[in-house]
Amino acid sequence: MSKIASSSETDPKPEGMLEGLGRIKVPKSSDVLAERLKHEILSDAYPPGSMLPTERELVNATGLSRGSVREALRILEAQGLVATRARRYGGTTVSMPSDDHLAGHINIFARGRSIPLKALAEVRLALEPMVAALAAERRTEEDLVELRAISDRIEQTADDVEDLEAFLLENVNWHDALSAASHNDLLCALATSVSGIMFEASKLREFASIDLRKRVCLAHRKLLGAIEAGDAELAKRRAEVDIEAYARILDSAASGTKSG
Repeated sequence: MSKIASSSETDPKPEGMLEGLGRIKVPKSSDVLAERLKHEILSDAYPPGSMLPTERELVNATGLSRGSVREALRILEAQGLVATRARRYGGTTVSMPSDDHLAGHINIFARGRSIPLKALAEVRLALEPMVAALAAERRTEEDLVELRAISDRIEQTADDVEDLEAFLLENVNWHDALSAASHNDLLCALATSVSGIMFEASKLREFASIDLRKRVCLAHRKLLGAIEAGDAELAKRRAEVDIEAYARILDSAASGTKSG
């Protein structure tokens, strides 16, 4: 008479089954809704300026709680994809992330990681010569008018030894206008993000020197001349020289030595 195998001999052990499962992470309902709405926005189902469905409509359509819907909208707002107004005739309007939105994230990343000035200067050296070359090729008359006006303002603030911040702000404005003249939205957003961080890093006594300010003004004028002439290669070289000199100034200021 054959022996009937017991269930313990034929069935897999529960422990073995559990080992292969691992922990299952269930996404929050608000995250799921935010992802779906983001997909709709980025696929142009809701173009910039259009209104999203109201909170009540989203609650009725999805079966989610009002709290989950509001959290999903907050996620999209943090990503720069919508803007919400709480007034009686307000609502949620679709928008596109701005340069300032990207700059805020890069600023947090740089500060959170304690990115050194040398690394920031290296990023600027990688970006700005290309920006300058494109500006020389693509600049419009309006771009040139803006760059010339800022150059004039920089030179006016260069002689005021007491007002360092005004000089540095106009310097940032000049680099932002240069980026805009490249007419490459992504390069412009990256370059302006870095220039904002460099502004904070530039608040050093070394930059209070009138002589140094004059050198900065001269460098800008030479670069502007190359852009006006439409000479992309010269503009690229001018930008490289300008940024390398700037990096040396930062190094010397940090070490307490005089720059050459």
